[in-house]
Amino acid sequence: MDVLDWLLDSDPAIRWQVLRDLTDAPAQVVAAERAQVAARGWGARLLALQGGDGQWDGGTYYPWPFDESERGQPWTATTYTLLLLRDFGLDPGSGEARAAVASVRDRSRWEEDGQPFFEGEVEPCVNGMAVALGAYFGENVDGIVTRLLAEQLDDGGWNCEAERGSTRSSFDTTINVLEGLLEYGRAHADVPGLAAARQRGEEYLLERGLLRRKSNGELIDPAWLRFSYPTRWHYDVLRGLEYFRAAGSVPDARLGEALDLVRSKRLPGGTWLLENSHPGRIHFPLDEGDGRPGRWNTLRAQRVLNWAEGA
Repeated sequence: MDVLDWLLDSDPAIRWQVLRDLTDAPAQVVAAERAQVAARGWGARLLALQGGDGQWDGGTYYPWPFDESERGQPWTATTYTLLLLRDFGLDPGSGEARAAVASVRDRSRWEEDGQPFFEGEVEPCVNGMAVALGAYFGENVDGIVTRLLAEQLDDGGWNCEAERGSTRSSFDTTINVLEGLLEYGRAHADVPGLAAARQRGEEYLLERGLLRRKSNGELIDPAWLRFSYPTRWHYDVLRGLEYFRAAGSVPDARLGEALDLVRSKRLPGGTWLLENSHPGRIHFPLDEGDGRPGRWNTLRAQRVLNWAEGA
């Protein structure tokens, strides 16, 4: 089985994106496959797991009950489930999406201080996720965006530790905020300061080549060289490249080392491994495990290279 056939022999959540990004399939074929995300497979399974309280696993950011004794961070609560549904491409205009998101809007509250979901909380990393979700699913997140624009640090990024005195940005926080602002900007391109804030955040990443310290050129974190999916709140080099691809940018020369890393990880058969799954409770697996070829990473890496090399 060649790589394309292997990717298409999968869930609708992957299949429709392969058709859109890696083939010349007609738009109506892509749309028909995308519509299946709500009807069967992983998307339908996640939708069916939403509780009567409007949440997944009883909580907004963390499941309830959760006593912090289990290994890793649990990924089954409302925020990370909605992020998966967004990644899957659940049509935000579908009846299934509208019903699920309305229930979250009306009933889900942040653990930090009981704020409604689409009003956000205090950490910019979490608020970046909330903006991405609200903008994608058509909810009003203007207030969170205003807050994030005001919280941008002098070096161009964001950091969840800023409220505790940090003045240096974090790649983890910055990528979550940038993804949120990118999604928001698709519907609100005329918001004052939005484009400039994104540009400054992008420059923060580019100045560091997506992986190195600006001060001395040293690798910041070896874990960023291993590609995970789902990424959760974590940064890695492939996630950074996926952001620039999604933004429609012309590839910057400073992405060269990061792109070479992606090329170096391609296996002889044209696949990429799943390498760095973040431990914690999950609803169900989406790939065969670390050290095995992963469909999500193969799709994401190949479309990044198509974008970079096509430009």
